[in-house]
Amino acid sequence: MPVIGFLGSGSADIYRPFVAGFRQGLTETGYIEGQNVTIEFRWPEGDYTRLPAPAADLVDRRVSVIVAGGPPAARAANAATSTIPIVFTSGDDPVQIGLVPSLNSPGGNITGVYLLFSELSAKKLGLLHDLLPQVNFIAALLNPTTPSAERQAKDLQLAARTRGFQIQIVNAASAQEIDAAFGVFAQRKVGAVIVGSDPAYSTRREQIIALTTRYAIPAIYELRHFVDAGGLMSYGTNIQDGYRLAGAYVGRILKGEKPANLPVIQETKFELVINIKTAKSLGINISDNLLSLADEVIE
Repeated sequence: MPVIGFLGSGSADIYRPFVAGFRQGLTETGYIEGQNVTIEFRWPEGDYTRLPAPAADLVDRRVSVIVAGGPPAARAANAATSTIPIVFTSGDDPVQIGLVPSLNSPGGNITGVYLLFSELSAKKLGLLHDLLPQVNFIAALLNPTTPSAERQAKDLQLAARTRGFQIQIVNAASAQEIDAAFGVFAQRKVGAVIVGSDPAYSTRREQIIALTTRYAIPAIYELRHFVDAGGLMSYGTNIQDGYRLAGAYVGRILKGEKPANLPVIQETKFELVINIKTAKSLGINISDNLLSLADEVIE
């Protein structure tokens, strides 16, 4: 029975719906966990410094394929082996962060799904403006240890200048740094916050949402599970569907196809999710136009 190594960038709890999507993709290609395939999971709990060890362990165990969930896990797996097939999911451009030479011809032992999260910074800023047209001073929370942090910062600064906004970017990776960042946001009286694209922030979802509630700061996120947990608004690609596509690629590789011949897939399903209850608690009236754009409104 083939063994799949699943290397996440966060925690098992946060990845549960993504793993469900992955299993669905496997099933679509004829593989069912426990029947004709085994999956071994490794979770660094959002601490990227812990990734090299489980990546090396999966290589030592000679798994058939490594699934790398998120850019940090993808880079760790890519550094650990040049022979075992790797299927990644990445919100960052896999060419820019050095995973593949091109999307159409990835070459080597690695391919995957590009979720486009880091490309959406300007769109999220625009949605905040639609939600809060009177606000012209916003902040962005970015994790400096994520591969695309510098690009996200540049994109946000450019988008803010284009729209005439003032923006303050604060870097934070640890729980203590995130607490301190929101203290800065409150002190500076920012009108809203963009929470940057980063798997570790999903692991700290409850902390971030609690801070936005404590300081009554509207925020937009990349993933809907922030909104499910009480966050105000999210905009991004459908990550569960992205993992389904990754699962289908793993199934094809187990049947003999080579990663080098499988182009990197770009996820094209985008979703805007709004939490009305949270908006009311912040005293925000959401326009009918913005509500009409939402794929889902949580009452």
